[in-house]
Amino acid sequence: MSKYFLEQYYEEIKSGNIIVGLELKTELQKLIKDLKNPNYKYDTEEAHLRIDFMEHLCLQSKRPFYNMPMQLLLWEKAFIEVIYSFKVYDPELKRWVRRFQNILLLIARKNGKTTLMAADAHADLRIGEGGMDIVCASNDDKQASLLWNEIDNMRKRIDPHSKVTHKNMSEICNTQKNITIFKMSGKTQNKDGRNIDKMYMDESHDAPNDEIAEAGQKSMSTKDEPLFINLTTEGFINDGYLDNELKYAREVLFDETEDIHYLPWLYTQDSEEEVWQDEQSWYKSNPGLGVVKKWKSLRSEIEKSKTSKSKRMHTLCKDFNIKQNNAQAWLMYEDYSYEQEPFSLEDFRGSFCLGAVDLSATTDLSNAKILLMKPNDKTKYVFSHYWIPESKLEDSDDKAAGANYEEWARKGLLTIHEGNEIDITKIADWFYQLYKDYGIKSYIAGYDQRFSKAFTDRMSDYNLEVEMILQGKVLSNAMKYVEADLKDKVINYNSNEMDKWCLGNAAIEMDNLGNIMCVKVKKQANKRIDGAVTLIILYEIYRRYRNEFHKLVNG
Repeated sequence: MSKYFLEQYYEEIKSGNIIVGLELKTELQKLIKDLKNPNYKYDTEEAHLRIDFMEHLCLQSKRPFYNMPMQLLLWEKAFIEVIYSFKVYDPELKRWVRRFQNILLLIARKNGKTTLMAADAHADLRIGEGGMDIVCASNDDKQASLLWNEIDNMRKRIDPHSKVTHKNMSEICNTQKNITIFKMSGKTQNKDGRNIDKMYMDESHDAPNDEIAEAGQKSMSTKDEPLFINLTTEGFINDGYLDNELKYAREVLFDETEDIHYLPWLYTQDSEEEVWQDEQSWYKSNPGLGVVKKWKSLRSEIEKSKTSKSKRMHTLCKDFNIKQNNAQAWLMYEDYSYEQEPFSLEDFRGSFCLGAVDLSATTDLSNAKILLMKPNDKTKYVFSHYWIPESKLEDSDDKAAGANYEEWARKGLLTIHEGNEIDITKIADWFYQLYKDYGIKSYIAGYDQRFSKAFTDRMSDYNLEVEMILQGKVLSNAMKYVEADLKDKVINYNSNEMDKWCLGNAAIEMDNLGNIMCVKVKKQANKRIDGAVTLIILYEIYRRYRNEFHKLVNG
């Protein structure tokens, strides 16, 4: 057996015992070739000392491995070995120095990357060269703290009385060797001006730009052997820091750009299709599967993803490193175009309802909805009306997106207001008219704060209760419930053509925490989503007042 972990890892891949994707296989082939390149030396002394330290003196802090020394997987040994073993001759310094200065580790969540890098930093703290400054960086201070705290957890387990090392609010230190580890995030003041040797950029998918990375790399510019390690999963920010970094990494990987100091180590799938068709392919983005990451957990995520668009996007991105566009269609056509039994408001005479509005003044549609239910019936009956200013019809390009406002107005689905603006008070009048004509009383109606004063004032005149619902992350759960109920066909919106159009136009935007929002598909501003947004607000009101509403429904 080879003395090099790199060769062992590559042999296991070639034999089929370990499964990796094309991108990592390509990089490993290049590294194996470079072992014979006279321009490089492969000196494993430092790397193997570091690996030995990790496996004996880095005690873990989380279950199920609590207080146990690390048992590095072969991929982890190969990765650490490559970083610290490849040397290149520096004619200016007249000596061999570490070849790789920039490393990108792209790996799916829950594969132990933070623990691995914490152990690497802990090794620096105890056996590294003196005088080092090391940074744990991330866009978010909380994320930066995760790595920093894990380093401290390892420190405390072999130095519980702080005889050699200690921690304060801002630094972890080895005072004997003058080694300091500190944090940096998007909130850190004066990012420039530091003089650091090594930087860990954790979960860089959150960074909208290169501000933090650039500040760190500039501060290492005077060092002989700087080391920038970017460890992350895929993310949802389009054209952010990670997108640009991955573009560059792949140019280096496939020899479109020459950069001997850059190491792309990418655990990626070769296609989305294989995720659904072949469980064994999951190893490509999850090298810790079956050891660190559990099969049961990942299988569960996959099953949930089959019925939820938001869950599918999050799973593909975070568990398989498959980039998801930040504004994809929310629903499949069959999710909202199912057959619905027509209903009349006469069927609900004397009932209570919940209400919601999405208001606009000039450009978008305004929409109001009510939610009605029958005793011992899980169906949500949704009745809707829309408003639009007449001036909008004249210059509208919405027809190209499927709008048919004049026809919808003739069918009684839409009111066209004269002039340039909608009289918002008329929307409040609509709620009162439901009471006058059918005895249907609004228990409470949700509204967004935009253009709301005239609406809330008129609702108050009618003694109708309202509650402000801010759009954004607060509606994430409500949106998920709407999706689930549409898929279960328990929302009857009377096959309203405008509702159907808005639902079909709606896109989903997700952040890295899995929160979702309803947005317009980018570059398609003429596709209105007001009806979809109102439905989500309506569901948020339903979530908040479900128990009270059901008591009214059931008498």
